[in-house]
Amino acid sequence: MIKEPPRYILITGAAGTGTTTLARALAIEWQLAHLEADDYLWLPSDPPYQHLADKDLRDEHLLVQMRCAGRAVVAGSIMGWGQALEDIFDLVVFLALPVDLRLERLERREIERFGSAKPEFLEWAAQYEDGSAPGRSLARHQ
Repeated sequence: MIKEPPRYILITGAAGTGTTTLARALAIEWQLAHLEADDYLWLPSDPPYQHLADKDLRDEHLLVQMRCAGRAVVAGSIMGWGQALEDIFDLVVFLALPVDLRLERLERREIERFGSAKPEFLEWAAQYEDGSAPGRSLARHQ
């Protein structure tokens, strides 16, 4: 058992691997702030995930929140968000699941949240292993 958790932890991987679930559990267990990369990537909107945040501000905003918290676990992908943010983590946990299981989980989650799953989102998530679309990919994570 770890006596004291790392100061800053990143839980990352493909969409649908459980990054939020693990980050939330660690935050509760170790009494850390739980921060979601998507909350900094996207501007608040209804429905959500319509407008990207300013690239020059998102990483600084996340860094400020992490430093204010003192200890934090971040869920999601922060690739390309700047060296200062990428270098601050004491521990990075990479999660992986087979693509069919990830897509099943994502579809179920999207239906629970929004009433339906957008086909373009599922298509984007499905290409993670081959990296044919912008954003997260296995090759970029490696």
